[in-house]
Amino acid sequence: MFSKAIVRIPSRSMTKGITEHPELGVPDYGLALKQHEAYIRALERCGLSITVLPALEEFPDSCFVEDVAVCTPDFALVTNPGASTRKHETQGIADILSAFVPVVERIQEPGTLEGGDVMMVGRHFYIGLSRRTNQAGANAFIDILKRYGRTGETVTMPPTLHLKTGLSYLEGNVLLVDQGFAAYKQFAAFDRIAVPATESYAANCVRVNEYVLVPSGNPAVLASIKARGLATIELDMSEYRKLDGGLSCLSLRF
Repeated sequence: MFSKAIVRIPSRSMTKGITEHPELGVPDYGLALKQHEAYIRALERCGLSITVLPALEEFPDSCFVEDVAVCTPDFALVTNPGASTRKHETQGIADILSAFVPVVERIQEPGTLEGGDVMMVGRHFYIGLSRRTNQAGANAFIDILKRYGRTGETVTMPPTLHLKTGLSYLEGNVLLVDQGFAAYKQFAAFDRIAVPATESYAANCVRVNEYVLVPSGNPAVLASIKARGLATIELDMSEYRKLDGGLSCLSLRF
């Protein structure tokens, strides 16, 4: 069960954020703020106490706070983002996390790791080797996990941004699986929900206590999640999708 979350207010500079889908257009900042507020309200509905960090105008992608840290019950990890423009988003994060967890670990160069590439399944962690997370960063993280009685393994990525762009663990052995991961034997033992190509964005959902947050406009994925007996909250993510961001990206949950 989660009890807390950390979010960061989007900056006006988010209109200049990293994107692989410029055809979707430039984010509407006013609408992005409204969507972010709705996201916070949804987390509160799930029973979380929210810490809201101020906007960082010098970092257009800084609202995607999940990438700069990984939180577990025993420790938090400050990552080393693989995107050069995001390296310094980690400044001050260790001090913020130390108010909530007993130990804060770090990924150091030459290792890179972003939280979007980390999927926690109980005490085991899957780590995507992507353009943002390299082998050195994954190995360093696995070594840290071992010290805390946890395990980790790497996942060779299909051409997608982050591991959780294409996979979402919904607890109870239920796993959302985008088509890029459909043939991966690593995930064969899960009760898998196949995400249709037309709803690939919905491969990134978030289970928060008794609810699953689902991006609106994805009826097939929504129906499949409800068919597993899970309560859902739909959220409009249109402006964050323009920056390749999803539901999990906007918070650290612990």
